[in-house]
Amino acid sequence: MSPTAASDADHAPAAGGIAADRLRSVIERVERLEEERKALSADIKDIFAEAKSAGFDVKIIRQIIRLRKQEPAEVEEQETLLDIYRRALGM
Repeated sequence: MSPTAASDADHAPAAGGIAADRLRSVIERVERLEEERKALSADIKDIFAEAKSAGFDVKIIRQIIRLRKQEPAEVEEQETLLDIYRRALGM
């Protein structure tokens, strides 16, 4: 057992070999991050509402964001296939 693990075990009551303080810490950190994620989601929603009120098409903005996350070669491949499929359908 490492010195850190031993000191953690000394300070936290254990039930079934689980250090309660350590478990509580992990759970509370995840809960804090989930709250931050909710706040960020609300901020993003507000930005999309602002874009919509400025006359931008939110659906297209989401597509652009998705494309910017991809590698350029991947985007080019998808666009090529889309073009091939459109021509096959006479579009």
